[in-house]
Amino acid sequence: MSVKKLTPVLFVEDVEPCVKFWVEQLGFQKTTEVPDGNKLAFAMLQKSNVELMYQSYASADKDVGAISKLVRKGPTFLYVEVDNLDETMAAINGAEVVMPVRTTFYGAREIGIKDPAGHFITFAQFGNAPQH
Repeated sequence: MSVKKLTPVLFVEDVEPCVKFWVEQLGFQKTTEVPDGNKLAFAMLQKSNVELMYQSYASADKDVGAISKLVRKGPTFLYVEVDNLDETMAAINGAEVVMPVRTTFYGAREIGIKDPAGHFITFAQFGNAPQH
């Protein structure tokens, strides 16, 4: 078996604020969108080799039926490795910080935030991360 890629799908009440966060603050491109009336039902975002998808709860109800109830059980946790945490922190300024900057026992400098839908995202820099 060969694995080509892994792309998380985050389920949310409202897709638009999440797309805005990743595009405007972190420089991702919206590569695919599926409207549902005057709102987005689904969006795919990409930057370099990293992909992320958002799908609305309403769209999931139509798409996967009974399974959609399971996606409402709680937030997703994403761990994103970056090459410059200071630049990333400047880009996410204003996001709700849930884990202040720290240096871990495994050598990463990290910060944890919530996206507009309440999913948790940890940004981490490994290697020669400046110590604060």
